[in-house]
Amino acid sequence: MEPLRVAVIIGSTREGRVGDRIGQWFVSRAAGRDGLELRVLDLVDYELPARYPKSPTPQVTAFAAEVGRAEAFVVVTPEYNRSFPASLKQAIDYAYDEWRAKPVGFVSYGYRSDGVYAVEQLRPVFCELHAVTMRDGVRLDLMHDRLDEDDHAVAAMLDQLVWWGLALREARAARPYVS
Repeated sequence: MEPLRVAVIIGSTREGRVGDRIGQWFVSRAAGRDGLELRVLDLVDYELPARYPKSPTPQVTAFAAEVGRAEAFVVVTPEYNRSFPASLKQAIDYAYDEWRAKPVGFVSYGYRSDGVYAVEQLRPVFCELHAVTMRDGVRLDLMHDRLDEDDHAVAAMLDQLVWWGLALREARAARPYVS
């Protein structure tokens, strides 16, 4: 069976961010799992326009193509002011049909709240795009830097992501998704 193509999206573009470190930590944990092809999409590497352009720029086209290629997603998001970053919303909006009928898992982080408010606001956004969000996620409290203690959460989220990813892959192959 072909490996499930999973895009790990690093959602913060702030200077001094820790999202890239958390994303790499997650990838190192997920890389040990058979049947996954992981690709990191770090939003800091894309020069997405601040305003939605009349015609897609090459960077918008490249990002949307990566989203389209992926069969599942893990969004690494901080919590800023009880929500997710504008850079992440902007990137999500630059793709549309590419998200449909695909699963989305979350690795969230923040101070005290573990990024839970960011995830709760992302769920309806992905629902509107006809994506399926995973019940379980990985939540990290930056007050207590204990990345090595969250392997159970990573495994639980990946179990769900793989199940949904394979099921939806088969469903999309059997018949096109329409809304």
